Amino acid sequence: ILEEAKKSDCCFHAGDFISYDVFRKLASLTKTYGVCGNIDGRDICEKLPLKQIIPFEGVRLGLIHGRGSPTNLINYICGEFSGEVSSLAMVVYGHSHFAAEQEIDGTIFFNPGSPTDKIFSPYRSYGILEISGMHIQRRIIKIE
Repeated sequence: ILEEAKKSDCCFHAGDFISYDVFRKLASLTKTYGVCGNIDGRDICEKLPLKQIIPFEGVRLGLIHGRGSPTNLINYICGEFSGEVSSLAMVVYGHSHFAAEQEIDGTIFFNPGSPTDKIFSPYRSYGILEISGMHIQRRIIKIE
């Protein structure tokens, strides 16, 4: 993952850093956007927002961790971004630690999974986004 970060234009991290050192390490390699996750401590949550809207390559991306049941996660996210969801090309989210993607009313919801935890998933993973104008190519990379 660190090698991928070095090659990338930026990193979007959807929370559960566990340690602010993880954010600092990623930020030393590439421009890093991050949000506080539900298991992050006060040291992280005092420095990072709960959600962000990021203008990037001509599109607007939402970044959020998420809360609650995985079955209601998208509804929670839509509520947090309220009327702004329709203006977002994509929302990158976390919380479930399970890689997933779906498109709802023109907005892509992308969860890259977790590179460190597979308690709710059969594999660890992370995501790669290639953004060119309104075209967003996305890949889930499984970690063996």
